[in-house]
Amino acid sequence: MTVHTPDPDAVITHTVLDDTPVGPLTLVAADDALTGLYMTDQRHRPPQETFGHPADPEDTPFGETITQLRAYFRGELTTFDVPLALRGTPFQRRVWAALRTIPYGETTSYGQLAERLGAPSAARAVGLANGRNPVGIIVPCHRVVGADGSLTGYGGGLDRKRRLLAFERTDSALFPAEAWG
Repeated sequence: MTVHTPDPDAVITHTVLDDTPVGPLTLVAADDALTGLYMTDQRHRPPQETFGHPADPEDTPFGETITQLRAYFRGELTTFDVPLALRGTPFQRRVWAALRTIPYGETTSYGQLAERLGAPSAARAVGLANGRNPVGIIVPCHRVVGADGSLTGYGGGLDRKRRLLAFERTDSALFPAEAWG
């Protein structure tokens, strides 16, 4: 997956994918790279007016992102390969890069992620960066749990986190293929 810092002069556009198993997803792009994937009522969701003009869902990078999201929800894709341009602090971008290394169907704790980053006392900061992830699902912040394995905060809501984790671990019937053609 290609990840770079967004061009501040890039044209911002968005489209909405209405029919996902986790509800509508607003996809935001800067030129040809995805900068956001936001769920309805998501914590830290930027204001709608920052999403730019509506775009055709087939435009780059939306068409490929939608294709990959549908394959993921059918249980046919375990890692995404779409161009990303993520806005965040250097520490946030390090956390988001580490999130992409958590294997499909597995979880890690905030503390374990902090240790991987070489900052074992930064579990709280890792949690804050995790919560600011602008492209949930694709950068799998839902795979981070509490030290005791409990489900802790998720910007899209704990019910969505629970469903995504259950889907990845065992139950592809949560998102039946016939619903996603």
